[in-house]
Amino acid sequence: MAEKQKVVVVGAGPVGSLAALYAAQRGDDVEIYELRDDLRDPSTTPLNFTRSINLALSERGINAMRHSGQPKLLDHVMAATIPMRGRMIHGKRPNGQIFEQAQDYDAHGRAILAVDRGGLNKRLLDILEGMPNVTFYFNHKLTGADFRKCKAWFEIQGKESSTGRAREIEIDFDLMIGADGAHSAVRYHMMKFTRMDYHQEYIDTLWCEFQIKRKEDAPENEPMARFRISPNHLHIWPGKEFMFIAIPSDDGSFTCTLFAPSEVFERLEINPDQIPSFFDHHFPGVTALIQPYELITSFHQNPHLPLISIKCKPYHYGSSAVVLGDAAHAMVPFYGQGMNAGLEDVRILFGILDKHSLIGGRDDDDEESRSAVVRSSQREAALAEYTAVRAPDAHAINDLALQNYVEMRSEVLSPMYRLRKFLEESLSVHLPGLGWQTKYARVSFGNERYSEVVARSDYQGKALVRGFFGAVGLPLLAGGFLLYFRHRGALKSAVRACFGWLCRSVRR
Repeated sequence: MAEKQKVVVVGAGPVGSLAALYAAQRGDDVEIYELRDDLRDPSTTPLNFTRSINLALSERGINAMRHSGQPKLLDHVMAATIPMRGRMIHGKRPNGQIFEQAQDYDAHGRAILAVDRGGLNKRLLDILEGMPNVTFYFNHKLTGADFRKCKAWFEIQGKESSTGRAREIEIDFDLMIGADGAHSAVRYHMMKFTRMDYHQEYIDTLWCEFQIKRKEDAPENEPMARFRISPNHLHIWPGKEFMFIAIPSDDGSFTCTLFAPSEVFERLEINPDQIPSFFDHHFPGVTALIQPYELITSFHQNPHLPLISIKCKPYHYGSSAVVLGDAAHAMVPFYGQGMNAGLEDVRILFGILDKHSLIGGRDDDDEESRSAVVRSSQREAALAEYTAVRAPDAHAINDLALQNYVEMRSEVLSPMYRLRKFLEESLSVHLPGLGWQTKYARVSFGNERYSEVVARSDYQGKALVRGFFGAVGLPLLAGGFLLYFRHRGALKSAVRACFGWLCRSVRR
């Protein structure tokens, strides 16, 4: 049998951990390098997140874990989730009355799941720790890589050499997987070896985290009573140029996020006393859930973070490197697909690698066919196929996430938005043979390629427009013909009179 391949994963977040699990399940020697300390340590705060971050888990992420080779992983993760069957839109009517309006995600009752990022990450790391072919290296910073020679260099944080500098180590690898986030060091070093198209955009929106606390006086035997608002919805307070959202946690609290232009944050930083009145005016009902002093405290203590959107291509270099997740396609969070797309990256990548028979443990005993040179050539073909397959889809969901920000903050109360949603859901329920679904349902409850979702949604939109004009236009046209044949004599006289008047006007 050929020697095991050495797979180095940079980044121990959910995407990197799942990639390491897929590789380890296939018999590879796996090393995981992480810039931070052990992410299971409560004192370790993930980069760009506070400790209580909640995420939306949907079918793509679930399916990726389903194919991980660890059946209990999905059972454990699902047990700690809360189903969110739709949005709950909060607002105030012209008469000052506060209202809530539920909008189900799916006509068939399907739900997305609220999951604690830290809990998911911990479960993945715990499984990896029990595998004999997996090794962790925390507090290791990637400082250099030669993807032609398959060598990389890491600084060990907190350990100094005799010169006073951080101690550096050199490692070899067959494949490096970069899952180290939007500011990826792997991607940075890959760009020195390949002509990578790269586009980075910061939208003029910052975000800050708040919290709705659980009810402390709720009966212990009634877990649902701990929640101050419905736990089975993603709560949205739309504000046209900004919005406030709340996602449930299994302890009864809600992780809340304010999204607003930077100038709004600057104004509130200068006048913190205006924060409660700002929330009262734009997000009615929030100050009844979060005390004014808590709003001010959270605004000052929690970071005000930017939102970045990244597109790049290719995602690989030769046979030795590939980037996944935010390292390849960081997106704004408004479709709830960032983590799901990253986990799906892992499933698709290893599916292509398996197709090219690149992973150890196959039944093929032909040493020549399993030689390092042949395997490298096959791996290069597989990584090239991965870029070709995945880049259009990643770019598509990146664009959809940006578009959904406009929908969430302003269009959710639009009559046209609700009309199209109603029509598409009605067709989905009453004429299932048509295969009609809303764009959101295709993205969140299936595994259809993102680029195909966009194409299908565009087709459905055009079909609805044609159907509308057909339904309205044909009766009008028929009525016009009927009117003409019944009163054509009078109509002809009227036309002649008008034409004669025009001619006389021109002669004058």
